[in-house]
Amino acid sequence: MSTQFALDLRVARRKAGLTQRDVAHLLAAHQSAVSDLERGRIRPGLTQIVTLSLIYGRSFECLFAELIQEARRDLLERLETLPKEVRSFAGTFNRPATLERLRHRLTAELKEHGGAADLRGRQARDTELAHHRLGLAGRDALDVHL
Repeated sequence: MSTQFALDLRVARRKAGLTQRDVAHLLAAHQSAVSDLERGRIRPGLTQIVTLSLIYGRSFECLFAELIQEARRDLLERLETLPKEVRSFAGTFNRPATLERLRHRLTAELKEHGGAADLRGRQARDTELAHHRLGLAGRDALDVHL
């Protein structure tokens, strides 16, 4: 899993002034699960995604922008390997148009959102690294805006 996504979660938690234990309790999970999320070892489930969005007061799209981009890239790749021909029947009439619209939308969204997400990620990573090097900790040390 992406280290940038994990870093974004850690920065959001620290900015909120919460401990991993706090977030674990709110997620009804073990502290080790929060640690694994923040280290990029595991991905959150749907319920955890919604709960994390609520805890940090961020929209799903904002908090999980990188995962959404990754899903777009994966889906676009799978579209390329989808069988072109299927046995035609009434239910598949719209298939070619639907697949083309999906391909077009994913390509446009990747172009539109790619640059902003990369810049935001670099800024958060740079700030976290600077604070780590300075030995700063706690909410006052983190002024990153996700």
